[in-house]
Amino acid sequence: MVKADLNVEVFADGADIEEMKAAYKNNEVDGFTTNPSLMAKAGVTDYKTFAEEAVREIPDASISFEVFADDLETMAKEAEILKQYGKNVFVKIPIVTTNGESTIPLIKKLSADNVQLNVTAVYTLDQVKAITEAVTEGVPTYISVFAGRIADTGVDPLPLMKESVEIAHSKDGVKLLWASCRELLNVIQADEIGADIITCPSGVISKIPNIGRDVNELSVDTVKGFAKDIQKSGLSIL
Repeated sequence: MVKADLNVEVFADGADIEEMKAAYKNNEVDGFTTNPSLMAKAGVTDYKTFAEEAVREIPDASISFEVFADDLETMAKEAEILKQYGKNVFVKIPIVTTNGESTIPLIKKLSADNVQLNVTAVYTLDQVKAITEAVTEGVPTYISVFAGRIADTGVDPLPLMKESVEIAHSKDGVKLLWASCRELLNVIQADEIGADIITCPSGVISKIPNIGRDVNELSVDTVKGFAKDIQKSGLSIL
């Protein structure tokens, strides 16, 4: 299997503008997602400049930009600004605020106004159901379920992800996004359960060409890597 054989769309998760441009130019991914943490890590200093450059350089692939506010009223104002950056923009809204307040009323309002949404920080089936019910039929919506972070708690996310796919697909325009990808295997898992999108860090994207590779070759490759590092280190036992 190679990327061309995957039904799941692979989105790059990051905010390094040069990496984003290269991934788009080289046709490595199908879309892009960003968030405040990734923007801080990438050293973004001006949101407007970053967003405008991203849409200018990537005019026809999905890009998600997240609101920064922590109250529904200000989130709504920010969403109005973000959606104007391009027709390919999805506005990311967290499912709750920092005090646990649900953003469903805002999600419902924005979707009714034809704002393309990426609802993020989703962890439960109840949240998936609430989002699916709240959005307007036919308005493009992503539901980002953090499968990787669920797995980080010691819980197998696959049963929840399978059911989330079924719920999301009950309404036209809603897509299930597998978020917080940890390894290449997650791409295969997302594809097999029928998830629409998986967001991957650059380290995982670079491994996609490995899909379908014969594992019998890996022992020799691994030992060759050891030999190269031994040579570089200058260390010896004898």
